[in-house]
Amino acid sequence: MAYSILVCDDSTVARKQVIRCLSSALEVNVLQAKDGVEALNILKQQSIDLLCLDLTMPILDGVGVLERIKTEPSIETFVVVISADIQPEMKSRVTQLGALDFIEKPVDSERLIALLHRYGIR
Repeated sequence: MAYSILVCDDSTVARKQVIRCLSSALEVNVLQAKDGVEALNILKQQSIDLLCLDLTMPILDGVGVLERIKTEPSIETFVVVISADIQPEMKSRVTQLGALDFIEKPVDSERLIALLHRYGIR
């Protein structure tokens, strides 16, 4: 079974790195968004199993996306935050907003896949 995954990051390089990690270990259908507004539009239009979300982006940042997901009953997705912003306060905040977990950039593929396996994505 292929998982639908949305990778949201304003950096093309970062998106490609995450996609490479996911594609090498899982059967996935991957969509991409370059900012939070684009991600929310995709999430409203189709069912996405997992959102890999950066925090620092133009237009609408990752925290804004998490806040909107909480208030939008039509959006049901698991979220893993992938960001260089590793402050303990930010980790706590995104977890309170519903993120499953937090992975630091640059993405370590073994850690990402282990985290997904922990949550039943194989």
